[in-house]
Amino acid sequence: MNILIELPTWLGDTVMTTPSIEEIIKQYPNANISFFGSCVSTEALKYYPNIFHIKVDESKKSKFRILWLYKTAKELGKFDLAISFRGSYTSKLFLWFLSAKKKIQYKKNIYDGHQVEKYAKTLHVKPQDLKLYQKPHMYARKTLGISCGGAYGSAKRWYPKEFAKVATHFSKRYNIVIFGGINEIKIAKEVENLIDGNVTNLAGKTDITELIEKIAGLSLFVANDSGPMHVAASYKIPTVSIFGPTNHHESSQWNNPNSYIVSHNLKCAPCMKRVCPIVSHECMKDIKANEVITLLENHLLLDK
Repeated sequence: MNILIELPTWLGDTVMTTPSIEEIIKQYPNANISFFGSCVSTEALKYYPNIFHIKVDESKKSKFRILWLYKTAKELGKFDLAISFRGSYTSKLFLWFLSAKKKIQYKKNIYDGHQVEKYAKTLHVKPQDLKLYQKPHMYARKTLGISCGGAYGSAKRWYPKEFAKVATHFSKRYNIVIFGGINEIKIAKEVENLIDGNVTNLAGKTDITELIEKIAGLSLFVANDSGPMHVAASYKIPTVSIFGPTNHHESSQWNNPNSYIVSHNLKCAPCMKRVCPIVSHECMKDIKANEVITLLENHLLLDK
């Protein structure tokens, strides 16, 4: 049986599809699976079992995007089942172009609940845990990770000085590692400069596989609502997640018993905006380092 799966664009969304993909593999253990998606999503899942082929979606680079999708759909061949975890119009066209006996597309805003559940409902399966297949990095010493970015927009980002206070508090007991993408180098450097203690800044220096491996080996993690936060959930890393403008009922860590959410649940939140529409940014500004430190010390430390 040949199955094609179109993955979401972003890392976090891709990780949240993995319970559904695991169910597909359980139902069709001998299937040949092809992944189609962004560089980020295909890199994150390239170690999945049963992978027959991976095709990176480069249609946005093409002058004639629809034509590129049409040609690619035909080149990929015939499938028994094609599934898209994207709800866009272009994905609808791509599915239409594909030669497949059965086609399923994720539809936005028709289900309630966590995003993991929304993806699973598309396939009428019950989601279990998140799953990634990269092997955890072995650190020489207990390590606290910090993810200070958030690709969606600046409104999701907690403040560098607060991240630094948390890191400084733990720096005598833990090594500190800062994670971030190419677009987050500046804010990661700001955090690094404010930390009093041993720190390694990996912002912009890792590919997706190395990012996953390094997060998977952490002792503790502090993160904004972001792709790295979901990576940590898949390895059940003790985590404090900072939520402001986004909805933690939909995008918090899934099935991580070692996870805590810090959110002040203001009346204006979740606004789901990339930039604070009322400028004050109180949903993040009012969250202080002591709240995170208290959660880590009282609930998540494994060495007390």
